Amino acid sequence: MSFLSGFYASLFYLAVVVLILGLINKTIQYARAPAPLKIPTTPAPTTRAGVVLRMAREVVFFESLFKGNKWIWIFGWIFHFGLFLVTLRHLRYFLDPVPALIAFIQPFGIYGGMAMVLGLVGLWARRVLVDRVRFITSASDHLMLLLLVMIGVSGLSMTYVVHTDIVALKNFFIGLYSFQVNPLPSDPLLLIHLFLVALLMIIFPYSKLLHAPGMFFSPSRNQVDNPREKRHVAPWADRLEQREL
Repeated sequence: MSFLSGFYASLFYLAVVVLILGLINKTIQYARAPAPLKIPTTPAPTTRAGVVLRMAREVVFFESLFKGNKWIWIFGWIFHFGLFLVTLRHLRYFLDPVPALIAFIQPFGIYGGMAMVLGLVGLWARRVLVDRVRFITSASDHLMLLLLVMIGVSGLSMTYVVHTDIVALKNFFIGLYSFQVNPLPSDPLLLIHLFLVALLMIIFPYSKLLHAPGMFFSPSRNQVDNPREKRHVAPWADRLEQREL
C-alpha cells in the first residue's frame, strides 16, 4: 500500500464518518426545535396528504423559490438537477455490477456536470452583481461556491482534458467496503478532485449547504392549515400544562 492510497483511504473513511454523524446530529437538532405556533405559509393545504404533496413540489420543483425569484430559481434548479445527474453517474464507481439505470444515465451525467457548473456560476454572479445580495454575502459564501465550482470543473476536466484510470479508481473505492486499500491512480487532477469532494463531505453538515434536511422540519411548510379545527400545542407546552394541572 502506497502512502498516497493510504492517505486518501483514511481521508474518505473520516469524511464518511463526519458526514453521517453530522447529518444525524443536525437532524436531531431540527426535530427537537420547538414549533409553538401554527404558522404555515398560506395558501396552505388543509390535510396531511396536501402537506406531503406540497413538500414534494418544494423538493422537486422549488415551488416557493419559483414564486419568489425566477432568476434564482432558474440557476438554483439547474445546479441541483445537474448535481442529481452527476451523483447518479458517479454511482458506477461504488456498485458492482452496475445497474442498467446507472449505465443508461452515464452520458446524461456529463451534461449534468456542465449544468451544475453553469448554475453555480449564475448563483455566484448574483452574489457579486446584485447590491443587496452582495451586502449580506460573507467570505464563507464565496468559499462554498468556489469549492463547488472547483469540484465541477475538475470533474469535467477529467472527461475532456486529462483522463484517468477509472477501472483502478473503481477498484480503490470498492476495496474500501472491505477495508482493503487498493492502488489509487496518482493523476494530479484526480487527487485534487477527490480531496475537494472529501473536504465538502466533512464541512457539509456544519455549513450553509445543509438545507435539505431542514426543509422537512420547517413549520411554515410541514404544518396543516387547520387552526380552527384543531388546537396546535407544542409537545413541551403540552407537558407543561399537564404538570400545572
